[in-house]
Amino acid sequence: MNVKRVLGPYKVSAIGLGCMPLSGFPPEKAWILEKRDEAIKVIHTALDAGITLLDTSDIYAPTWNTMGHNEKLVGEALGTWSGSAAQKSEVVMATKGGITRAPGDNWFGVSGRNSNEHYFYRAAEASALRLGVEKIKLWQHHRLDHHMSFEEQFENVLKLKNYGIVENVGLCNVTAEQIELAVKIGGTPEQGGLISVQNQWSPRYRHDHDVITKCEKYGIAFLPWSPMGGIANSAAVGSGMYTAFDELAKEKAVSTYAITIAWHLANSPVSIPIPGATRAESILDSCRGVSVELTPAELQRLNDSLPQDLGPVHEEMLDHPPLRRK
Repeated sequence: MNVKRVLGPYKVSAIGLGCMPLSGFPPEKAWILEKRDEAIKVIHTALDAGITLLDTSDIYAPTWNTMGHNEKLVGEALGTWSGSAAQKSEVVMATKGGITRAPGDNWFGVSGRNSNEHYFYRAAEASALRLGVEKIKLWQHHRLDHHMSFEEQFENVLKLKNYGIVENVGLCNVTAEQIELAVKIGGTPEQGGLISVQNQWSPRYRHDHDVITKCEKYGIAFLPWSPMGGIANSAAVGSGMYTAFDELAKEKAVSTYAITIAWHLANSPVSIPIPGATRAESILDSCRGVSVELTPAELQRLNDSLPQDLGPVHEEMLDHPPLRRK
């Protein structure tokens, strides 16, 4: 994959691989848990296709006592990949932390939050061990703790760089105002500060467009999660609800999913979608979208077709932690 995008100090593939489904989410994907070789094959296929961004998290695990399941899978896949040492060095394994699980919690359990400095350090240390690296290239704060100010949490994130356990940091599920504060506290990507923001974004879910605008302002990579609208959602791309996407896909002889990837890339120069996959064919199909060029008229046609009802606001985006006023 020759098309590259900027992720802080790195130039990565225009799309990444969202590895969460390989740990059995949603429940209809649980079959992959019994087929580890197939899960590894999906990651190998992505790497062979030129993908150099693998997105994971310590919380991507089927049960409360298997934390790190996905990170171990990703680390093993990169380690056993047939690529050269030079090729492997170009891959960014991006992970996340800050969500906790109590005994008995599963994917749908009531997850907790912990953003204190000690927890972050121990979580990042454990993630590095599971990924098989000395330093994590990109560690992202997964979910904000509503019992702490945003500033205090981000300052704790930055301390991971000072400890030498991570090289770069990012944030997930944040507002434009919080991005502005993060830049004020830690700087832009060029200044060694915030390099990525990972929020939900898709044809179905288009809340907080000002987040993308803010990322563009500072050169922060925007990594939309659930870029197809959510694999367990009946309104997701591929459900037949997005007629213009389906029609354009037929015109260009590609899938609706590939058109959606092209839509993401055409809408913003900082967007790096991270589609998930449990089959090698699926990630290869997403890769085809990188080669689809949309004219301004085609992009407008797609955008004009999208419904005004943007879908339900994710509950985590309704209750933001307090901002510490100085």
